[in-house]
Amino acid sequence: MSDRRLDILTELPTDTARAVLGLIAAAAAADGQPAVSEQGRLHVRGGRREGVRHLVLWSGDDLAGYGQIEDADAVEAPAAEFVVHPGHRLHGHGRALGDALLAATGRRMRVWAHGGHPAARHLAVKLGLKLFRELRQMRMPLDAALPEPVLPAGVTVRTFRPGQDDADWLAVNAAAFAHHPEQGSLTQRDLDDRKAEPWFDPAGFFLAFRGDTLAGFHWTKVHDDLGLGEVYAVGVAPAEQGSGLGRALTTIGLRHLAAERGLPGVLLYVDADNSPAVAVYERLGFTTYEVDLMFRTES
Repeated sequence: MSDRRLDILTELPTDTARAVLGLIAAAAAADGQPAVSEQGRLHVRGGRREGVRHLVLWSGDDLAGYGQIEDADAVEAPAAEFVVHPGHRLHGHGRALGDALLAATGRRMRVWAHGGHPAARHLAVKLGLKLFRELRQMRMPLDAALPEPVLPAGVTVRTFRPGQDDADWLAVNAAAFAHHPEQGSLTQRDLDDRKAEPWFDPAGFFLAFRGDTLAGFHWTKVHDDLGLGEVYAVGVAPAEQGSGLGRALTTIGLRHLAAERGLPGVLLYVDADNSPAVAVYERLGFTTYEVDLMFRTES
């Protein structure tokens, strides 16, 4: 289209960032879930970030589409997400954004299709991308009695103290998720961004200690718009893995979401190929609700 224009920026002006968040929200209302992840949305409004680029697609004076590239991993290909406004679909904007993302990454890219919609799968094929990763969203109701948590001997639990526990938590999170491309790379700035979010509640962020050493954690989250809690992140230090601490921490968080927050249900995200974790969650009563798919280039 002759009136199509694409800007590639390392930082979004405030008005543009606000418009992009509005586009993401409009698309989420139409599609059932955001096409840009929580991390991506934080990048939209968080100012310049090393390795992050924003692709803003205009149709005349209208914001028609948005894409984001995060190239902060020294090993993995850049990760991308993109979305077209519901009112501007079926005009080739998705293909234009996809082609621009491929060009900007030198045709070395991983891209998320949140919800795995057929249109996203079709576009991935058109762009020459192959299915690479499946992330499950699992859910369970919280209307049944939850088991009592059984902590390993010598382990105690308290809640997170912002500022005091940051460094220890970042170290254990990095160790627990050393092979996880997103969670394990969180920095102090990433943690600060999340602590500044309206949903952050240290009373729902549980830390397990063996003596003075942080052994694991369960960070819960509440989605007010969905009326659901989330098992936001459960991590166990390598030395404590296999001890049952992860299951105990998960149960502590679930009981908090049910009893203290009065929520009817809870969700979580887990890689489909993480069989041990999937098995733990299934035994607790979780079932698969939907999937997010990651595609990548062959090279």
